[in-house]
Amino acid sequence: MENQTSAPKITDPKMALQKAEQYCAYQERAQQEVRNKLYDWGLWPDAIEQIIANLIEGNFLNEERFARQYAKGKFSQKGWGRIKIKQALKFKRIPEKLIQKALKEIDGDDYTKRLSQIIQKKEAVLDEKDAYKKRYKLQQYALSRGFENDLIADILNNSHL
Repeated sequence: MENQTSAPKITDPKMALQKAEQYCAYQERAQQEVRNKLYDWGLWPDAIEQIIANLIEGNFLNEERFARQYAKGKFSQKGWGRIKIKQALKFKRIPEKLIQKALKEIDGDDYTKRLSQIIQKKEAVLDEKDAYKKRYKLQQYALSRGFENDLIADILNNSHL
């Protein structure tokens, strides 16, 4: 049987604000992440919204800054494409306008270069002999990483796969 430990309950809004400030200072957070954490701590909805407002006012929380950092990080560190980044940001309830702003900051040349590297790296480990199957597997892999189908097709066509 699994041993589950629950998060410590914090009922004092001032103490919760301090902890939330530390939580946000550690790394960029989305409002929904902080809201979920505050609910986990057992705070009331009114107190939670007040704490969120205080965090925004104190510049501990900034959705645009979070979206930009998240998109940049997932692209450069994880090699995610725009589609996957967009879905993840939507899941974190980031407004569409901020998602679009964040995605525009990804350089187009770097994006294409990164997709090309991902395809080449995957091709090197594929044992498929049939050219059609190999191309299909590479395409599916790139799609699963969140890249756009037309861009994948262009790169595969240019590499003669």
